[in-house]
Amino acid sequence: MRYLTFALTKGRLATKTLELLEELGITCQEMKDKSSRKLIFVNEELKLKFFLAKGPDVPTYVEYGAADIGVVGKDTIMEEGRKVHEVLDLQFGKCRMCVCGPKDAKELLKHRELIRVATKYPNIAKDYFYNKKHQTVEIIKLNGSIELAPLVGLSEVIVDIVETGSTLRENNLDVLEEVCPLSARMIVNPVSMRLENERIRELITKLRVLVQEA
Repeated sequence: MRYLTFALTKGRLATKTLELLEELGITCQEMKDKSSRKLIFVNEELKLKFFLAKGPDVPTYVEYGAADIGVVGKDTIMEEGRKVHEVLDLQFGKCRMCVCGPKDAKELLKHRELIRVATKYPNIAKDYFYNKKHQTVEIIKLNGSIELAPLVGLSEVIVDIVETGSTLRENNLDVLEEVCPLSARMIVNPVSMRLENERIRELITKLRVLVQEA
């Protein structure tokens, strides 16, 4: 039997995923050793391998078959646009992708004016404005605090992830439109799906039951 390899997003998503898998009796003791310098963790008994990666890299590992299965945020799947099968909403890591800005920017959105949009997610922003709203905008890619952009006049609005909205409120910014809801998703390599159909489907079925009960 070949190994099934999981690519997990470092941080909270990996922790939550491992907790879910433990409920199914899938454990990986090696990963619990915080002092370990290992990059790949193995469960020999179940023929499983796990590794941690940065969110944007997870779909890449899965698309190219370096991992059979990945767990990553919906935002990353949308932004990266990789050829993977999205098979399950794991129902944690919930938040929203939104268009935010000062209150008066709402009029600019309503009248579909040519505006500048700052974001870490240029592909999601482009798809939303061009394909859903049919509004021509100039998209500016930033990597740091996106909330800063409208405050210093770099852009009229931003497209960003909103969890609690407290950072927005502190900077007198509002959620103006919701782009889409987000959460952690399970993705599978298309070839792995064919080769390991039974094992992967069984895992998805068990996880789906767990997620629905939660």
